[in-house]
Amino acid sequence: MCPDADHSHDSESTDATRADAVAGLSPDERAEARRYGRISLACTLADLAIDLVYLAAMAFLFARPIDAWLATYPTLAGSQSLVRLLVLLGVVIGIHIFVSLPLSFYSGYVVEHQFGLSTQRLRRWLGNWLKRNAVAIVFGAVLYGGLFAIIWYTGRLWWLVAAGAFFVLSVVLGQLAPVLFLPLFYKIKRLDDAALMERMERLAAGTGLTIEGVYRMGLSADTVKANAMLAGLGRTRRVLMGDTLLDNFTPEEIEVIFAHEIGHHVHRHIPKMIATGVVLSLVGFWLIDHVLVWWTGIASAASAPTWSLPLVMLTLTAFQLVLGPLQNAISRHYERQCDRYALARTGLRDAYRSAFQKLARLNKDDPEPNPVEVFLLHSHPPIAERLALAEA
Repeated sequence: MCPDADHSHDSESTDATRADAVAGLSPDERAEARRYGRISLACTLADLAIDLVYLAAMAFLFARPIDAWLATYPTLAGSQSLVRLLVLLGVVIGIHIFVSLPLSFYSGYVVEHQFGLSTQRLRRWLGNWLKRNAVAIVFGAVLYGGLFAIIWYTGRLWWLVAAGAFFVLSVVLGQLAPVLFLPLFYKIKRLDDAALMERMERLAAGTGLTIEGVYRMGLSADTVKANAMLAGLGRTRRVLMGDTLLDNFTPEEIEVIFAHEIGHHVHRHIPKMIATGVVLSLVGFWLIDHVLVWWTGIASAASAPTWSLPLVMLTLTAFQLVLGPLQNAISRHYERQCDRYALARTGLRDAYRSAFQKLARLNKDDPEPNPVEVFLLHSHPPIAERLALAEA
């Protein structure tokens, strides 16, 4: 039995060494990437636990007394006061923001600096933290205020109406994201590199992709990590490329990454994600309808009291957590499609390999993370798997 155990250990060590070589990482770089991955995973799991425990405490212990206290104010009285609902929402989100602040600071500032990934000064981190939470409060007011208005005023089939409203909201947010939300956090300007633009126009030709433009996104103010994305819908659709990518990658590597982003358009991933979101929202709202009736003892969700707000928030959070592995599996499938498209479209296999090796090094990605972690939490395939495509 001992020789078998030793042979298994040697095999795992050989596999890890092979993965390091494929990803272009030294043993020290791989070890650091693994340490960073373990800490990031622990922070992610802790954040999920805090969300669930906090919302459960609010839903089952504190929501009714807080709501009863708010109802003592004449302007907030009434069994279904939308104003009181929004005030209660502000209380719930506000307390959660400060409960999660220590972990947010540790994971978003301390850890990123510890591993040399962050370029943020403390003042900028605080500013972005405030802006993110302000956006969350505004978005939460629109989402939950609108949802309860639909629950109260559209009858027993409110969840069908809510799914339709979710579709409209998804389209609107998809259009506004690159022109309203992202500029709150990053400096974005049109790319002025003529040679690079010529490459991109050649790649986009014949794909039916109509983009408003290609933009340089100032990631370097916050991080050394590199990233790119296809964002927006209709007239706001554009490709955003981080300055950390544009400044550290060769034109051929950028071409491969741009082709990957075009792949999302060619395979119609954005419309598919919106359609999937609508179907899942329909199931989620139907589930909320039954949870409200079960917990509050009311005849229908149309009679839902204001204090049921945290219960709705908890149900949605738990539902999203359960669906996470499915959504991540779909996302990984989409990313593999785009990787294959980039290789076929450009034929630049060496540039593809070197681009992902640079991404692994810059972003401190473990090329072969634990498969269970990948299944549960990762929206992108591991680097080693993506690099293996170039060898196929």
